[in-house]
Amino acid sequence: MHAALHAFRLDPSGLICADFGCSTGGFTDCLLRHGAARVFSVDTGYGVLAWSLRNDPRVTVLERTNCLHALRPSAAAEGVDLVVIDASWTPQKLVLPAAKRWLNPAGGSRIISLLKPHYENKALAQQSRGVLSDEQGLAVAQQTLEAIAGDSNLGLEVLAWHPSPTRGLAGKSEAKGNLEYLVLLALK
Repeated sequence: MHAALHAFRLDPSGLICADFGCSTGGFTDCLLRHGAARVFSVDTGYGVLAWSLRNDPRVTVLERTNCLHALRPSAAAEGVDLVVIDASWTPQKLVLPAAKRWLNPAGGSRIISLLKPHYENKALAQQSRGVLSDEQGLAVAQQTLEAIAGDSNLGLEVLAWHPSPTRGLAGKSEAKGNLEYLVLLALK
């Protein structure tokens, strides 16, 4: 997340944020360290979020909660300023509409999503035992971003995208994981 904030020149200071797929809280922690006022940490798991974050008064923990179906909490009635996403097994076409529902419609809200090409084209990922070549991953990422940009019903604009400095996890027999992409989006 630090790389995304830097690459996109986005300062979360004072922002109300949501972290979809928070897991142990890496993105949540990064947002707080960069001055976020509040983070709603959403995950289907239970008891996974780091204890220090769980007890931070700026964090609202929403465990056993699927971000695809989660309603925006009353504490964020006007919406959030920034949604960050690292949702495993979930393609962008499913998670982005859910994130959009959480955004403050007044303007200026953003989404930073970790695009994982192997979840966007599962047939190709199965053919390659889950790890795509960098070229395959780039092609899938470009196709996914074109689909997002061309979806008038989605109503999101791709502002920028950048390779993630951290690769996805690889299978036991693989030397390296998938190249993933950080994507910055806004309401159209």
